[in-house]
Amino acid sequence: MPNPEDLHQLGLVFPEAPANPRRVWRVGQLVGEVRNHIEREYADVWVEGEVSNHRPAPSGHVYFTLKDGDAQLPVVLFRRQALLLRFRLEDGQQILVRGRVSVYEQRGQMQLVAEFVEPVGAGSLQIAFEQLKAKLQKEGLFGADRKQPLPVFPHCIGIITSPTGAVIRDFLNVAGRRHLALNVQIYPSTVQGETAALEIAAGIAFFNRSRTVDVIVIARGGGSLEDLAPFNSELLARAIAKSELPVVSAVGHETDFTIADFVADLRAPTPSAAAELLTEAQHKVEERLEQVHRRLTQACRYQLMRAHERFTRLSAPAAFARMRNALTRRQQRVDELQYQLDAAWHHHSRSMAERLQKLEARLLRQDVSHRMRMVRERLAALDGRIGRAQLELLQRWSARHGKAQGLLQTLSPLAVLNRGYALVFDEDGVLVKEASAVQDGGLLTTQFAHSTLTSRVLERKSPQTNP
Repeated sequence: MPNPEDLHQLGLVFPEAPANPRRVWRVGQLVGEVRNHIEREYADVWVEGEVSNHRPAPSGHVYFTLKDGDAQLPVVLFRRQALLLRFRLEDGQQILVRGRVSVYEQRGQMQLVAEFVEPVGAGSLQIAFEQLKAKLQKEGLFGADRKQPLPVFPHCIGIITSPTGAVIRDFLNVAGRRHLALNVQIYPSTVQGETAALEIAAGIAFFNRSRTVDVIVIARGGGSLEDLAPFNSELLARAIAKSELPVVSAVGHETDFTIADFVADLRAPTPSAAAELLTEAQHKVEERLEQVHRRLTQACRYQLMRAHERFTRLSAPAAFARMRNALTRRQQRVDELQYQLDAAWHHHSRSMAERLQKLEARLLRQDVSHRMRMVRERLAALDGRIGRAQLELLQRWSARHGKAQGLLQTLSPLAVLNRGYALVFDEDGVLVKEASAVQDGGLLTTQFAHSTLTSRVLERKSPQTNP
């Protein structure tokens, strides 16, 4: 029977409390215990959802949130797994993630550590193909304006492919059948796998450095999208765009398209078609020469046959008569040409004689004695003209001299003195014009026409003013 004291007023029986009723956890211990439990229980799960809040980190890790209409789950894709992605994650993509559920202890937040990511619906390779195609098209790498023309008559072709596959044999067979003088250089490379794109890009760089080929061909047989993945890489696309030599992409079958096809200067459906396109002009020339040779051979045979028929129809006397007629016509032509030659010779002789007479007349006019006589006559005439000019000049100068002398006599002060006037100078030889200019007792010199007189001033008088 239970103790009545243990009975509750509702008639319930409560057991006695244990001695240590509580277990207190440290936060780190509890979160770690939960993390270990979750990682054991959810070590390999597949989760489908929509990408949001996509954040690539500088370290190479990728963080995003996977959500649907009911919940959301943080996801981390570490660098090692992120490098294996064949497409670029973007917000809004519907993806399927495989990984393990864990807890980020610093935040106490549950997260999914992704190991593998693939898109829902279209494959990752197809999405990567479309993303890279849109990116390069936006940059203009597919534009027709940057396409280089192919050489019409290439002397040497550089082909980058596997040296052991059927592709190189088909290419060489077609090229050799259509153009025997064509040289082909092979750059061995893998055409499948992770290193294929790098090796093919190295081959393009090699041919651009060596400059031993006129055009580069990238060749590979058909395959799945995974097999053609190296030809959809951005590394190879930029190597093709950077090439200074024209590049032909001959990858896969006629229905296969790669990024290399869009960037290359020419896309060939198959490697054999590439060989046909590069040798098309040469093959057409050879075909044309063969046709012309056949036609020429047929024409020669036809003409020989007709000549043989005409020869058999001709009789010997008729042939000799035609030969005589032909000879007489040729002789008549020779006589006519002889007459023309004689007439031309006579005409030329007359022309030369007339020219000789003209030259003799010019030579006589250039005789030295005749020219000297003419010069002497001209000198005599000039001498007479000079004498007359000198006489006239002397007469003009003599008249001008007489006139100037008379004018000088008229203006000379001596002429004034001859009329009874005199000039008075003081002791310094200065002309005296006023009586006030001299002093009493000063000496004066009076200049007459033919003599001078020295006197002393005794008295000065001013002129009388009329009342």
